[in-house]
Amino acid sequence: MEVRVTRRSAVSATEARAFTVAGREIVLCDVEGEIYALDGICTHEDLPLDGGEVEDGILECPWHGARYEVGSGRVRALPATRPLVTFPVRVDADGGVFVTLPD
Repeated sequence: MEVRVTRRSAVSATEARAFTVAGREIVLCDVEGEIYALDGICTHEDLPLDGGEVEDGILECPWHGARYEVGSGRVRALPATRPLVTFPVRVDADGGVFVTLPD
């Protein structure tokens, strides 16, 4: 199911921004102009990733420093050991950001 989440201008190039989409917490990240969507909860301690720093395609959890590759959700640094789920993103011509979640 594809859901309109926000406008392109609301997505930061330096930190993860959280949104609730169809009852699920996700974060949107901008890496070099490309928008990515990931689960919004850290797999280490089930804490929110909102506000986590994004640098060089890596999202750092603001709580304990776990790091994830934004494009794939892959763990890049402990204490997390499980990857984040990622979701397809589409940005339309008007700057609307759409995320596809599983049904």
